[in-house]
Amino acid sequence: MQRILIVDDDEEIRSLLQLFFQKHGFEADTAGSGAAMDARLARTTYDLVILDVMLPGEDGFSLCKRLRGGGKLPVIMVTGVTDPTDRIVGLELGADDYVTKPFDARELLARVRAVLRRSEAPQASDAHATPVFRFSGWRLDILRRELRSSDMTLTPLSSGEFDLLVAFAQHPQRILTREQLIDLSRGPAHDAFDRSIDVQVSRLRRKIEEDPGDPEIIRTVRNVGYIFASAVERQ
Repeated sequence: MQRILIVDDDEEIRSLLQLFFQKHGFEADTAGSGAAMDARLARTTYDLVILDVMLPGEDGFSLCKRLRGGGKLPVIMVTGVTDPTDRIVGLELGADDYVTKPFDARELLARVRAVLRRSEAPQASDAHATPVFRFSGWRLDILRRELRSSDMTLTPLSSGEFDLLVAFAQHPQRILTREQLIDLSRGPAHDAFDRSIDVQVSRLRRKIEEDPGDPEIIRTVRNVGYIFASAVERQ
């Protein structure tokens, strides 16, 4: 049974979401602040965190940055602000998905399941069918969900960044629109807005390009989308 942590300062929302996710087969704990979240994480291992932006003390953006800096724990951010800028900031910090209040609990459940599916490594029995991609000195291992540099240093990626990089590596030297990238990395049912792809491309460039300002691997095709310009070798 997968365990999630719901971080929200509204006690009623915490309780309702906890009961909802328990009803749908999850173990669910709650926290009302960043300090309470840290206490939970120190005692328990979680598969995903649902993180509200507006919290007393340390806000959700700061907490997300800490969570992403400390490992691969998936994060879905929740906000009552409809300004797209908030979404962009959350994605820039490494959030795997973003939901705006008010939301249908079933939508949040679907997003949690989608992020968990993306973050889970394939089973060992599928290892023989799982390729390793090599490009521009990088090694992308699908089984381990790892990106390593030429000296085998591990480069942390969020699950969204990883899936986007896989989509690029599977379709090298081919122009892909933003809509195609959303379908390839998240599935056709996902309603992510175009700007989220731009944000994740920007994050990937900062991690894999020698000069993110003048990218050689992921190039922009003006008014169309992007092209993964590097040659890719499958192993």
